[in-house]
Amino acid sequence: MVIDDFAISPIGPRERNDLLELLDDRAGGRSTLITSQLPIENWHDYIGDPTLADAILDRLVHSAHKIHLEGESMRKRAATNMEKTASKRKKID
Repeated sequence: MVIDDFAISPIGPRERNDLLELLDDRAGGRSTLITSQLPIENWHDYIGDPTLADAILDRLVHSAHKIHLEGESMRKRAATNMEKTASKRKKID
């Protein structure tokens, strides 16, 4: 399962419970991939409820392989390249 852009919007009590249930069902038997712009050290505060946050993070973080990416956004780089290409085309016309 892939959860893309985790923590991009607020999470409520129902979503916290659903996430815990989902991760509990998958723990130890199935892979879960999560992408997020929010650093892992801020996930506990994001989740809000300390007990549920501990349970959710226990199922996610402690046996995880973490990949921290740095650098400019690929989308930003692609947009810059498109602007350069468009500018070159205008000069030719």
